[in-house]
Amino acid sequence: MNWIQTCTKNRGFTLIETMIVVAIIGILAAIAYPSYQEHVHRSNRVEAKGILLEMAQLLERNFTEANRYDQTSAGGDFALPVTQSPRTGTAKYTIRFAEGTPTQNTYTLEAVPIGSMASDTCGTLTLTHTGVRGAGGNVTECWR
Repeated sequence: MNWIQTCTKNRGFTLIETMIVVAIIGILAAIAYPSYQEHVHRSNRVEAKGILLEMAQLLERNFTEANRYDQTSAGGDFALPVTQSPRTGTAKYTIRFAEGTPTQNTYTLEAVPIGSMASDTCGTLTLTHTGVRGAGGNVTECWR
C-alpha cells in the first residue's frame, strides 16, 4: 500500500447510516414524549389532590372548633390558606370552594386545572365534606 491510498481512505458514516439513526431517534421520541407528558400531568394531579385533602382536614378541624365550615371559631369567614397547586411557582391548579360553598354544614373543594394542565383529561377535581371525590374524567382513574 502506498501513502496515497492510506491518505485517501475515508472512515466515517454514510448518509444512509446517519438517516437510519435519525429515524430510530424519531421513532423513540414519538413513543416517549406522550408517555412523558402523561407522567407530568399525573404528578401535577397528585400534588393538587394532596392539597385538596389537606384543605379538607383543615376544614374538619375548623368544624370541630366552630361547629360549622363557613366560619372560624372567632366568627370570621373561613378562607382557604392555599389557593394554588403547586404552592409556589407557576400554578397548575386553582384551589377554591365550589360555588355556593362552604355553608354551615357542607363544602365542596375544587382543583381547577389552568395553564399547561387545562387540557388534562381529568378536568376539575372535587372533594366534598362527606369525602366524595369527583373529576371531569374517569373518577377512579383520576383519583388513584
